[in-house]
Amino acid sequence: MILPEDCQTMIDVRAGVDAVDRQIVDLLAVRFRFMTAAARIKQDRGTVRDEARKAQVIANAKAAAETAGVPPEVVGDLWERLVEGSIAYEFDRWDQHRA
Repeated sequence: MILPEDCQTMIDVRAGVDAVDRQIVDLLAVRFRFMTAAARIKQDRGTVRDEARKAQVIANAKAAAETAGVPPEVVGDLWERLVEGSIAYEFDRWDQHRA
């Protein structure tokens, strides 16, 4: 993959963005496997939603964004959706595991 600084055309930029998007999806797949593990490990369905942990995860992502020079508000919004989607996914896995 070409580095952003080395892009000469929009074709280069788009190819780079597409490559990064594939990497992000691959990492999300690993993250969701952790949600499956959490659903397997947690004994009580009521512990799937943990608002304190949710806030910590979002704060961690925003801090990492700040360090990386990425807009923390944008990352915070993305992580809000990611965490809510992860919670819904974990509930589904929890229910399936106990069925």
